Amino acid sequence: MTTLIDITRRLGEGLAVWPGDPEFRRRPVWRLEDGAPANVEELRMGTHAGTHLDAPRHVLADGAGPEAFPLAALVGPARVFDLAATLPGARRVRAADLGALDFAGVRRAIFKTSPTAPSGGGFESDYAFLGQDAAERLVARGILLVGTDAMSVDPAGARDLRAHRRLLAGGVAILEGLELGGAPPGDYELLCLPLRIDGVDGVPARAVLRRFP
Repeated sequence: MTTLIDITRRLGEGLAVWPGDPEFRRRPVWRLEDGAPANVEELRMGTHAGTHLDAPRHVLADGAGPEAFPLAALVGPARVFDLAATLPGARRVRAADLGALDFAGVRRAIFKTSPTAPSGGGFESDYAFLGQDAAERLVARGILLVGTDAMSVDPAGARDLRAHRRLLAGGVAILEGLELGGAPPGDYELLCLPLRIDGVDGVPARAVLRRFP
């Protein structure tokens, strides 16, 4: 029997967002209690709220939207690496740190940087991020997708977004804002299905890990 682990962060009011990004909001448009034939709500949110896929357009002036990544890149074997256990206290993940990990056969790498699931509080800037040399190493390895439970692969306050630029320019999909508290390190099948909105800089996604006995 297979085990499914939902690694998607729950969207809702109070969700922590990047400073300056639109907060998640919902409001009723039609309500049964007001005599409408059905309930209908309006949702407002930024393109990088919760679990989301970064598109090349996010940091590259001539970059494409999420349609740049075929579903074949977003669905398939993946390995979860527990950086919180192997690199305790490390904030900047270097190429040398990645060199100590087993990437044999890996095309989709998911990095668990916190030992627990997100608390649901406000934005926390002290998260683990990828150094530019680490991003270079992942591109050189032919990685198709990089996932993280952090809100960004670059450090808070960065203006040049070097890891983003190197990964996206190298054709690597970036999946941020994962909830990996219930996902032990190891091999899985990743099922990542972003909303089909062409041309945007980022898009919400539902991401699930499937583990076989």
